[in-house]
Amino acid sequence: MLLIPAIDLKDGRCVRLRQGDMDDATVFSEDPAATARRWLELGARRLHLVDLNGAFAGKPKNEAAIRAIVNEVGARIPVQIGGGIRDLDTIERYLDGGIAYVIIGTAAVKNPGFLHDACGAFPGQVIVGLDARDGKVATDGWSKLTGHDVLDLARKFEGYGVESVIYTDIGRDGMLTGVNIEATVRLARGLTVPVIASGGVAAIDDVDRLCAVEHEGIEAAIVGRAIYEGTLDFAAAQARADELGGES
Repeated sequence: MLLIPAIDLKDGRCVRLRQGDMDDATVFSEDPAATARRWLELGARRLHLVDLNGAFAGKPKNEAAIRAIVNEVGARIPVQIGGGIRDLDTIERYLDGGIAYVIIGTAAVKNPGFLHDACGAFPGQVIVGLDARDGKVATDGWSKLTGHDVLDLARKFEGYGVESVIYTDIGRDGMLTGVNIEATVRLARGLTVPVIASGGVAAIDDVDRLCAVEHEGIEAAIVGRAIYEGTLDFAAAQARADELGGES
């Protein structure tokens, strides 16, 4: 089980939101590149970036901070990014700049043709991000709940050729209330591409619970607020995940 530290960018700083609320942000660092280096030194094998301003604006807004992070760690571990990716030119610019994977969320739901084209143009480098509450997909920074069933959409996008699916339970993200294991397993069982769990990882118990269902197709988990507030020791958690993976 790969644990992926999240670096959420707002106004050039590293922050965490509660349930996607831009007005409820906690600033954890003024230097995102230093934060990236810290996670690398603690054993991170991939980083997850979110351009929060970009997600709301519909175009990249934290490119200087993203560039600094890639320059710091991108040659050593893969970096994935989401937020404000709405066209193929943006994807090409990110990939040319050293990003390993791009994550398409709202645009995939609103414009499936764009996701289809992206998967065709950049095979193996496009991840779809599906945010849901009670099984229904949300868009626009979680502000709009659609009628789309998350499993139905995920299967459709799997057919397009996405590399993996990031599944976020938006009722739990940033709340330190634990992962929605049941919903994540239900999604993974319905797909053949890997699922990356997101939202709610709070403590080492959550890592144990995720590792117990890794065989269902859950290859990784994104960790955020818990590793910044100290309820989860990242290095110890990844070591624990590696240990459990070795046992299984």
